[in-house]
Amino acid sequence: MNEQLIKEFTARFGAAPEAVSQAPGRLEILGNHTDYNQGFVLSCAVGLNTAFAARRIPGTVCTIRDFRDGSEKKFDLGQIDKAAKGDWSNYVKGMIVALRRRGFTIGAFEAGMRSTVPLSAGMSSSAAFETAAGFALRELFDVKLTNEEWALAGQEVENSYLGLKTGLLDQFSSIFGKKDSIILSDFRKIAVLRTVQLPAGYAVAVINSMKKHNLVDSEYNTRRADCESAAEILKGIYPEAQTLRDISLEQLTNAKSALGEREYRRALHVVGECTRVHQAVELLEKGDVAGFGKLWFDSHESSRVNFENSSPELDYLIELANSVPGALGARLSGGGFGGITIHLVKKDEADQYAQKVCAAYKLRTGINAEYYICELGDGACSEKIN
Repeated sequence: MNEQLIKEFTARFGAAPEAVSQAPGRLEILGNHTDYNQGFVLSCAVGLNTAFAARRIPGTVCTIRDFRDGSEKKFDLGQIDKAAKGDWSNYVKGMIVALRRRGFTIGAFEAGMRSTVPLSAGMSSSAAFETAAGFALRELFDVKLTNEEWALAGQEVENSYLGLKTGLLDQFSSIFGKKDSIILSDFRKIAVLRTVQLPAGYAVAVINSMKKHNLVDSEYNTRRADCESAAEILKGIYPEAQTLRDISLEQLTNAKSALGEREYRRALHVVGECTRVHQAVELLEKGDVAGFGKLWFDSHESSRVNFENSSPELDYLIELANSVPGALGARLSGGGFGGITIHLVKKDEADQYAQKVCAAYKLRTGINAEYYICELGDGACSEKIN
């Protein structure tokens, strides 16, 4: 992708870029909505990336071209304090603002980008974009941050600049991903605890419901508020608890009467997800792929019933996973409210399985679903080329 991008950049701007970067999309394997509850998540980077090329120029006006559709955005560095509604360059402007807050001076630049990460599908095209842009700016303007600090800067773009109260999962997965591995992250420590190998011979089929989710316009922030409300009540019963991450399933059951019905279900989802993450690591270490896959089905059922962040389309794709031979597990992945499902399948059967599911999905919904057989990839990288 970078070679093509460099050629396109040079043709458009009349000079070669000084730096190129790329950052992958991600899949949330288990640990749905646990990151902002300071919990645990299993995730991976994928082989689909956003590439970003840039060079410094005089003045204060920046130009960014999306070579997928030829669209361009221009903005003045002196006028980017607030996001402009519906402007895809907000992710770059937000990163510049986040870096300024950390004491770095970002000058004007020309940039171009390309991406194979599907938009609004739940594979975090936004984190891939803001991370790729940030890593290119790192090369241009000598920005020195640790990977953890880069993840926090990306989260700040989402939280402070765009007003979406997301956790750190997307940025962590895009930055810390390891090829052929699933990463276990602890979002209280803000650290990757370890990596776990996906057993050889298995793959993740991503099937896109084609029902776009836009978390800025969804109930994402409401779900976070529900979790925080439940945690506050539980803290009154269990003073040592800071967030839902600190509550066991037994403690939650014992405190059920203190919570509203909705708060209880939201808490049950998050506490259950943290539990499933730890169970999954144990099962993978034993080579129990079937047990690992069952946790995916359990996770989706909790999303459907307890967290209510599924959709009819997502639910039907999981129904198909239970009826079409080949899936060991399946669930929605990401924020929910649309987007993708992930299916654990044998690698040599992955294409055939996905095609059957997509055909059945079209018969019911009339929608042509897209699918990807995903490799588990490495995290973000960048380099100077001039």
